[in-house]
Amino acid sequence: MKVILLQDVENVGKKFELKEVADGHARNFLFPQGLAKQATKEALEWLALQKELLAQKAEGELKLVQEAASKLDDMEITLQMKVGEEGQLFESVNAQKIADRLKELGFEVKKSQIKLEDPIKELGEYPVQLVFDHNLEAEIKLIITEEAA
Repeated sequence: MKVILLQDVENVGKKFELKEVADGHARNFLFPQGLAKQATKEALEWLALQKELLAQKAEGELKLVQEAASKLDDMEITLQMKVGEEGQLFESVNAQKIADRLKELGFEVKKSQIKLEDPIKELGEYPVQLVFDHNLEAEIKLIITEEAA
């Protein structure tokens, strides 16, 4: 029996795939659990519409991510930190601090999207890589300065 999967089903397929399954498996497991529906003419038309909507949504998300990445690329961001007598930072700068600063500037960047090899522990300028969905990347220049007393 041909069915349209409404959710990802282990060992069967992914959401919105058209699959051939055993009649008993469809009637006794997939249909009662709401995991699939029979592939009728109307259901196939519905499936085509759903795939089109998903494609439009993905395209819209891609445009938003591209805009954010292009705005952030080569941007300079300054963080003011407390500094000790010998020029060392009282606390290191990690991905969360950078994400918080970007949020203050109006950019929604998750800390998991910020690639830092190690936390930054000294004043100076540092290139920071940002990795977005759809394999888009941007690089910002992080400038760490001494907080004014």
